[in-house]
Amino acid sequence: MRHRNCGEHPEIRDYGCEPFIFNINHATNMNENFRTTLWTGEHLQLTLMSIPFCGDIGVEMHPDVDQFIRVESGRAKVYMGSCRNNLQEQACVDGNYAILIPAGTWHNIVNVGNRPLKLYSLYAPPQHPFGTVHQTKADAEHEGH
Repeated sequence: MRHRNCGEHPEIRDYGCEPFIFNINHATNMNENFRTTLWTGEHLQLTLMSIPFCGDIGVEMHPDVDQFIRVESGRAKVYMGSCRNNLQEQACVDGNYAILIPAGTWHNIVNVGNRPLKLYSLYAPPQHPFGTVHQTKADAEHEGH
């Protein structure tokens, strides 16, 4: 089993189904990519995200995937709703906030701070292929994620 204590820094890569213990705050804040899968299991996936100043994840909906997002650092505005053009649920959040998104819910997260927004997301079941790395939002859109 790979064990990383608070003083060690894991390589930012997908550890697959290996048992993995690490400092999630450090890994999330060290990630410089728009999206990096850090752990992809059979029923769950962890991705790290870095959203640039004035950037967003893009309006999206996962029909069969529940999602948990935690903001580690930065400031964001969260939008959610039942249809793409009516995201009536809105909230401003910063570090230590969690966002729970049920399958079928349209959502977007916009960086409203003055530095990169650092967050991690848990998908159940996995949403992205093992080892996914998108350096930019454009890369993610090009691959259809």
